[in-house]
This record gives sequence, structure tokens and C-alpha cells, in this order.
Amino acid sequence: MKKTKMMKKNYEFKQVFQKGKYISGKYIEAVIKENSKNKEINFLGLAISVKIAKAVKRNYIKRLIREVYRLNENNLNTGYSIVFLWKKKQKIENANFENIKKDIEKIFIKSNILRSKNEENTN
Repeated sequence: MKKTKMMKKNYEFKQVFQKGKYISGKYIEAVIKENSKNKEINFLGLAISVKIAKAVKRNYIKRLIREVYRLNENNLNTGYSIVFLWKKKQKIENANFENIKKDIEKIFIKSNILRSKNEENTN
């Protein structure tokens, strides 16, 4: 069963940006906030600036981030709102699957939302 819903409303993003914890990687930045009400699912938001590139490349970055998240979804604790941002100073040519995968996994480790091996075996 899918444990993630996409954030679409402006107020959802604002709430995460105001109360969330900022974590930076080499290419990607993340803002992570623990949910107070809904502890069973995660909320995922993607905010790629218009200034980064044209629509085709922005959508490509979003697809890569969504795919890396999907592959790690079962290893994450639930009850978080996560917003991913592409760093403006990084070149768009650096947007490949391996770079994004390494960056997101480092962010998950830094934020302590990656499940430990003991928790994985019990679920």
C-alpha cells in the first residue's frame, strides 16, 4: 500500500517551510516536518524553481526525485512532510539518477527518518 501523498496546496508548502527542518545535500535541499495529526502517511512536495531551467528539464528532475523517493519509500518512517528543492547554484547537467539518489539517501540519513534494520524486520 502506498504510504505517501503529494502536497499540492500552497498552504501545505508554507507550513512545511515555516516549521520544518532544513537539510542540504550537494544538489538537493530538503525541508522536513513531522506531522502532528496524520502519523500513518508521508506527504511529498517538489518545488523546482522556474529560474533553474525550462519546463522539460524541471519535469525531468521531478521525475527523478519521485523515482528515488519511491524506491526508498518502504524504508522510511511515516508521519513526515518532505519538500525537495533543486539548488539554484547547481548546473542542470548534474541532474542524473545517481547524483540525486546519493543526495536523497544522505538527506534521509541526516534527518533520521530512514528505518533501522530492526524496524524493517518487524514490519
